[in-house]
Amino acid sequence: MPQHESSKKRLRKTEKQNARNRATRSQVNTATKKVMAAVGEAAATALENAYSVLDKAVKRGVIHANKAANQKSRLAKKAAATAVKA
Repeated sequence: MPQHESSKKRLRKTEKQNARNRATRSQVNTATKKVMAAVGEAAATALENAYSVLDKAVKRGVIHANKAANQKSRLAKKAAATAVKA
């Protein structure tokens, strides 16, 4: 455990930020899974939602911009493939 006041404060800040990051990553994973499970028109709306969640995660600094771009690309391919099949 930290002994100095500044270290204690830093620990409190880190714990709060870890909780926020965990929640944001969870939202990203949930949105991604919804796109994978959706078919047809539902895939399009799920894809829009996933884009929004990914962009917010990048803005908050939870994930890197390139990682979000790669995920968006993969999700778009999956959504397009399900639209063709449907």
